[in-house]
Amino acid sequence: MTPMAFVYTEVQVSVPFDQAPWHEINKTIQQQPGFLNKTWLSGVKTNSLGGVYAFDSIENATEFVTGYFPREAASFGSAHNTRVFDAEIVRDASLGLNSPHFGGVPTQKPGAFVYTEVQINVPFEKAPWRDRNPVLAQQPGLIAKTWFSGVKTNTLGGLDAFDTLENATAFALQDFPKAAKKMNSAFYTRIFDATVTEAASREMHSPYCV
Repeated sequence: MTPMAFVYTEVQVSVPFDQAPWHEINKTIQQQPGFLNKTWLSGVKTNSLGGVYAFDSIENATEFVTGYFPREAASFGSAHNTRVFDAEIVRDASLGLNSPHFGGVPTQKPGAFVYTEVQINVPFEKAPWRDRNPVLAQQPGLIAKTWFSGVKTNTLGGLDAFDTLENATAFALQDFPKAAKKMNSAFYTRIFDATVTEAASREMHSPYCV
């Protein structure tokens, strides 16, 4: 099923992923209304826990971040961060960069993910993604990108899958800050190790683990 909404989460904890109770959490998340799949995220150098989720509607995604997820984060005794994104509006832009969320077929397993978000209010149809996609396609090691457009905020961002942690780090530290500067906007980036979360993500039908 094609997703209609994405959710990004990150919990302010430091837990090596092999010590995280991901199997138990997976069982609970799979019961949430409208849930389609999840790609687990484990922070590089921080061991934060999070994920990118696909839902069948913005309404169910919103219920997840306002109902279930605060309880999950509270079980760790930790603050957390959530975002809801409109998936329908970013479909064409994401397909242009081989997003597996919309049927793209990655050529290899990702070694790392980069989450990005720019503090700007731009309706996605007016966003410069047509100019940005060819530049991103030349980014060393990029496997796929799923664009994000914030619900109620129109922030711009995405989840970028890279072949190696080194290429992901270079993108997050060198390329992306330049792109944000051109928009004269503050930004938010995170780097995640995709290798340690593969089994957990596969159990949640992540499109990156097919």
